[in-house]
Amino acid sequence: MTTAFTQLGLRPQLAQTVAELGYVAPTPIQSAVIPIMLTGQDVIGQAQTGTGKTAAFSLPILQNLDPTRARVQAIVVTPTRELARQVAQAMHRYGAAQQVRVLPIYGGQPYARQLRRLSQGVDIVVGTPGRLLDLIHQQALDLSRITTLVLDEADEMLSMGFIEDIEAIFEVTPATRQTALFSATLPKPIRQLAERYMNRPQSFGMARSHLAVEAIEQRHYLVNQRDKLAALTRLFEIEPITRALVFARTRAGAGALANELTRRGFPAEALHGDMGQQSRERVLRRFRENRITVLVATDVAARGLDIDDISHVFNYDLPQDPEVYVHRIGRTGRAGKTGVAITLLTPKEQWRLRRIEGMMKTRIARVPLPTEEDIRQHREAQLLAEVAVWLRRGRAKRERELVEALLAEGHDLMDIAAVTLKMARKEEKRRPIAAIAPTPDEQPAAWPTGHARRALEKGWKGS
Repeated sequence: MTTAFTQLGLRPQLAQTVAELGYVAPTPIQSAVIPIMLTGQDVIGQAQTGTGKTAAFSLPILQNLDPTRARVQAIVVTPTRELARQVAQAMHRYGAAQQVRVLPIYGGQPYARQLRRLSQGVDIVVGTPGRLLDLIHQQALDLSRITTLVLDEADEMLSMGFIEDIEAIFEVTPATRQTALFSATLPKPIRQLAERYMNRPQSFGMARSHLAVEAIEQRHYLVNQRDKLAALTRLFEIEPITRALVFARTRAGAGALANELTRRGFPAEALHGDMGQQSRERVLRRFRENRITVLVATDVAARGLDIDDISHVFNYDLPQDPEVYVHRIGRTGRAGKTGVAITLLTPKEQWRLRRIEGMMKTRIARVPLPTEEDIRQHREAQLLAEVAVWLRRGRAKRERELVEALLAEGHDLMDIAAVTLKMARKEEKRRPIAAIAPTPDEQPAAWPTGHARRALEKGWKGS
């Protein structure tokens, strides 16, 4: 059997498993990374969630496993528990035909179960830095003879303060190991880590011209900081949202915003780093099952999410790093669907947006916010459309009897209809349309100085 995956060097059995899982053709990162990792070389892949990077490193690991060795042969280090579980599940599916033994290791689980599994024999370990180090220190996890080490979402491990833990893990692995590092961004500490622990790695990533996702409609709204919540609720009224992911800068900000949205009639839940694993899983389950449509998250907490049909991404707080912006908006417009990315921008942040535009070599349109009249008209149009649906269905026999009873009491038919519509609109009282103050419209905003100015000039260079 010859497939696009066998042409990359994968064994037919492994390629067949991948085909049965629905993979038709390799993604760009898979086409680049798989042949190199199969040869044992070190790799740096600059790739975001949704690019297929898990298969890019998993398939070569599985092919290179030695079935005669009863020990841990590969380790994948991830920043979050959920990502560890997802990667372990994916590797288990890919390696089902060869009965690969994959063990996810992360905090919040009993040590006894993990210790028992390790003693029984494991081929691949996928885990978070803290729990991996705990088991290493207990001498329950021996990495002295592994052949491959993968760092997944390396920039997030940096932002979560795991770099020292990662270095400690490197120190107990053999110098001859193969190392693969995957990261959405490559800040200086990550590059320094690669220089110290990797052996002449080959680097792969998306070209700058490919960073702007064509399937995503991008726009921004200029608002004062104090009016952001009012602006967001106006957009929630108008936009055809199926699932929305809202990014906030801090954990506290995410929780407060979710509470305020719920109080205003838009049920939302927060996802942040302070949550226990069970709470996190409950929130994500409700989001996937459409029991909530709005998830407010920090960048760290949103890592590892694997949800394809997010219709809208909102940047409630604009990230400082342009590549983080690209990573955020890549949560929508996936799996062949279109998406919308909306940024709420304060006047003082306009230079930062221009830096993002410079990197992406595209303009992000500024659009006026919906007015109070726009929202009133939208609400009325929705109400009339819903009434029209019920009129077509003709399934209101008991309600007709109630109307006839009111008519018999002498009430006017038009009055009955008007009062009924008024009652149907009572939910709108939970959603008052907050006033929004005009914003200063500098062109441009006050030009930044120092580091901010150098960053902006670098972003536009050559565009």
